[in-house]
Amino acid sequence: MNSIDPRAIIDPSAKLADGVEVGPWSIVGPDVEIGEGTVIGPHVVLKGPTRIGKHNRIYQFSSIGEDTPDLKYKGEATRLVIGDHNVIREGVTIHRGTIQDRAETTLGDHNLIMAYAHIGHDSVIGNHCILVNNTALAGHVHVGDWAILSGYTLVHQYCHIGAHAFSGMGTAIGKDVPAFVTVFGSPAEARSMNFEGMRRRGFSDEVIHALRRAYKTVYRQGLTVEDALKELEELASQHPEVALFRESIVNSARGITR
Repeated sequence: MNSIDPRAIIDPSAKLADGVEVGPWSIVGPDVEIGEGTVIGPHVVLKGPTRIGKHNRIYQFSSIGEDTPDLKYKGEATRLVIGDHNVIREGVTIHRGTIQDRAETTLGDHNLIMAYAHIGHDSVIGNHCILVNNTALAGHVHVGDWAILSGYTLVHQYCHIGAHAFSGMGTAIGKDVPAFVTVFGSPAEARSMNFEGMRRRGFSDEVIHALRRAYKTVYRQGLTVEDALKELEELASQHPEVALFRESIVNSARGITR
């Protein structure tokens, strides 16, 4: 059974599963689907085509699924897809995609999107990520699983943030951040790896040591990126985590943060 405040406005074509709650003065537009147990707070605007999974919570004054302000966008029916168990705090904005890219913005599962963060068109956010207050992602940004972007982090369009990466407060990211790497500053500079995050997630001492070696190979030995990648081949064959770090560099189109 749903709990819909009588002051909410729900389009007749919207599809709400069992257990959905919608607070007062929220607007659920046409072509919006909301999964079981999701709670929509007051003063939220949901615009379709948007699919929201199960057991999410969206707080007041968020705007979810709005048209992108990208000047190339001409009203095409692009999408936003949100997974399960996400927390989207106050004043968050998430835009749908554009046909010039994926035509879809995607947010995975178990993410925490804190107050006033922005996720731009065609971005892809993985699982278990945290975007702290006022983080802003331009269009086409990809963020890997377990990444944490601290408050006021700015990410340029088309940048890829690797899994388990971490940015310090006020970081301005203009190039790709490899998996596990910690970056700070404006413009961003690589400082270390997210070793504390690894320990909290149960990474073994052996894996952490291997990743520390891998980081030094890329960032501390004065090698070119190409030579560093060759040096990492054997270590990557022994540790999937090092392979993930290496692949995130191999696949970089914008160049990596150094």
